[in-house]
Amino acid sequence: MTAAIEVQNLGVRFRRNRRGRRSFKDLFAGASRRSRPGEFWALRDVSFTVQSGESIGVVGRNGQGKSTLLRLVAGVLLPDEGTVDVHGGVAPLIELTGGFVGDLTVRENVRLTAGLHGMSRAEVARRYDGIIAFAELAGFEDTPYKHLSNGMKVRLAFAVVSQLEEPILLVDEVLAVGDKAFRDKCYKRIDELLAEGRTLFFVSHNERDLRRFCRRGLYLDKGQLVLDAPIGEVLDRYNADYAPR
Repeated sequence: MTAAIEVQNLGVRFRRNRRGRRSFKDLFAGASRRSRPGEFWALRDVSFTVQSGESIGVVGRNGQGKSTLLRLVAGVLLPDEGTVDVHGGVAPLIELTGGFVGDLTVRENVRLTAGLHGMSRAEVARRYDGIIAFAELAGFEDTPYKHLSNGMKVRLAFAVVSQLEEPILLVDEVLAVGDKAFRDKCYKRIDELLAEGRTLFFVSHNERDLRRFCRRGLYLDKGQLVLDAPIGEVLDRYNADYAPR
């Protein structure tokens, strides 16, 4: 097997009580391992390798670095320390907006997002009706994205992202917003993608979903990688750590 994702000594820090990351001056001056006043490490000294075709579940409480890790893998954040090497394209479903543009219509967003991931106009046209049908958005194609309900946004984002040919799929909790019928459709589609040999990086608090889709787990706590093991072992450790005393 070949590596799909390689993470070495990864670290990223943020400022407390202020928006944004460190300044360009700080970045070009070189990263110090000491935190400045008002800064904290969201992730620190995290290392792991994901092989092509693996299904990885990322486990931990809120605020422990799970979503930050996915954003680093997706390339929308840059690390302050260490490296993230991703071998192959990424299909990211890591936030409710799916990266779509609020003022553009559903139709325009489908074309834009698919095109940015290398899908030709002819291929977008061929898949367009299927995307709209999967998202259950017939009749809303000329509606600005910002006017959709949260459920509609999730349906559209998953419908587009799951049609991309990228070998790595990133999913972060957003499926919890959809209703049961649509989640069942999404689960079936994820099963199909895994059967095709795609790599899955999956953040969820739903233990049943993690056990269904993932064979291996990464347990993050306080920005540290506590355990990298089979998903059952990771969930047992997580549950034991936070069981009522």
